[in-house]
Amino acid sequence: MAKKRKNPRTTKKGNVHKVIPPLFPGAPEKAEIVVHEADNLFREVRIENKLEDAKGKTVKLKQNADVDVIVEADEEDTTPTSG
Repeated sequence: MAKKRKNPRTTKKGNVHKVIPPLFPGAPEKAEIVVHEADNLFREVRIENKLEDAKGKTVKLKQNADVDVIVEADEEDTTPTSG
């Protein structure tokens, strides 16, 4: 039996366009991700370049890496669509 997903979500394909070094000591490195299905003026997203692998080890994204951008919301924060 398939496990029912708890929250509404969507997944979009993206690519790490560039890795941005810290702007000053103590600042985090950033990854600029281009979301392919986004509108032209809103394609780039910058996030702290800090992820956790399946073993709990801290890792970071490489430039040109293919990524999935997942947007998830609580069901109470969504409305049904018509059709």
